[in-house]
Amino acid sequence: MGNPRIGMIGLGLMGHGIAKNLVTKGFPLTVRVHRNRKPLEDLLAAGAKEVKTNGDVARAADVVILCVTGAPEVDQIVFGDDGIAGAARKGLVVIDTSTSEPGTTTKMREALGPRGVRFVDAPLSRTPVDAEAGRLNTMVGADEATFAELKPVFSAYCENIVHAGPPGHGLVLKLINNFVAQAMCTAFAEALSVAAKSGLSVAKLHQLMSAGPINSPMFQMVVGKAMEGDLTGLKFTLVNAAKDLRYYTHLTESLMLPSIVGEAVHQTLVTANALGFGEKFVPSLIEAQSKLTGLDVLGHAKKK
Repeated sequence: MGNPRIGMIGLGLMGHGIAKNLVTKGFPLTVRVHRNRKPLEDLLAAGAKEVKTNGDVARAADVVILCVTGAPEVDQIVFGDDGIAGAARKGLVVIDTSTSEPGTTTKMREALGPRGVRFVDAPLSRTPVDAEAGRLNTMVGADEATFAELKPVFSAYCENIVHAGPPGHGLVLKLINNFVAQAMCTAFAEALSVAAKSGLSVAKLHQLMSAGPINSPMFQMVVGKAMEGDLTGLKFTLVNAAKDLRYYTHLTESLMLPSIVGEAVHQTLVTANALGFGEKFVPSLIEAQSKLTGLDVLGHAKKK
């Protein structure tokens, strides 16, 4: 593919960093901004070009990267007015980095495949800070040849590139990964509330867990930062976390597998959203516990 022309749709917290790394590392870049133009200015200064529609992005690119919220947004970008499907030509590759539904990914492949368009699922992990630094992780669902062809593109914004398997497997891997991550976060928030209710020093809980096998970057992003009164250590909103767990439980249902823990985690996240914390970050599960129990969990966390 040489140095392919890249089209980018979705310049949010993660997408901006992806786009910045692509354009500064020499890939011709075309972008489309839906609402907020603020992330666009530095990209244009670095050489990116702006177009008005999703179809225009597809017409200007060899590879189109989507970085949006989930399945409805992907569907609209591909099949909406002047979307990718209408502008697609043979040889185009669409990389979806969104956390979407496996059924949506299958639908895209089946609709675009007969036109000679490859649809690759390559969702992401890590944080917006890592996106800006070009250190994301990606898990790719694609055949061997397509993966090899696209690896230089992934390398522009990723530190770790995992070939999960054939098309669709990248997304399955991401949903399982996010289930485990959110299970950890919900357990942390519940543990803090139990400590607070029992009168145990939350600081002692943090001290013990930090010195043992439970310690992890996730633990410190959630609990460690909470000890400092900071609930922004993991910059991922609760509304998106609930969406990802909904997709995960849909997956387990489609496989006819019980998901007792997954459903409990999902409902914990749904509860946090119902309590009004949806636009806050995942560590605000601690605030949700406070509201449910009437405890000042965060206040206890600040006490030594």
